[in-house]
Amino acid sequence: MGKIPLPSEENNFLSQHVALLRHSFHHWTGRALVATRMSDEDAARYLFHAPFAVLSHDTAKDPIFNYANQTALSLFAMSWEDLTALPSRKSVEPVAQAERQQVLDEVESHGFIDDYSGIRIGRHGRRFLIEHTVVWNVIQPRTGAFKGQAAMIKDWKFL
Repeated sequence: MGKIPLPSEENNFLSQHVALLRHSFHHWTGRALVATRMSDEDAARYLFHAPFAVLSHDTAKDPIFNYANQTALSLFAMSWEDLTALPSRKSVEPVAQAERQQVLDEVESHGFIDDYSGIRIGRHGRRFLIEHTVVWNVIQPRTGAFKGQAAMIKDWKFL
């Protein structure tokens, strides 16, 4: 897979990817990730600048982040280029990777979890606790093909 461009006006803030995130979130939770009246382009612009963090990773054997909004980039203290080159397992300390994998396996089996909490690690080792996090499978509309997983983090505190 090639380099993923930073969401911007020029690429409609990756509206096609955000449309997958919106569709999948609603499919699994029955709720809207952003206001349903928004066009895909408006939703992608809003989501990139939203006051909560949203990230997703791909379907690789060792999944790589393929989306992060501004809040997520700030939370992890990383640039777009750095985060979208990072295996998502590296967002947790090595001792917590088995627990993280169990959560992702549960999400893969059940579609989503609604109240995940765990410790994450940002650039330079800064640790933070995420709480009340929704993690869901990203799927293709119509076919249901698995496209990865995503998370929405509304609550966090630095440790």
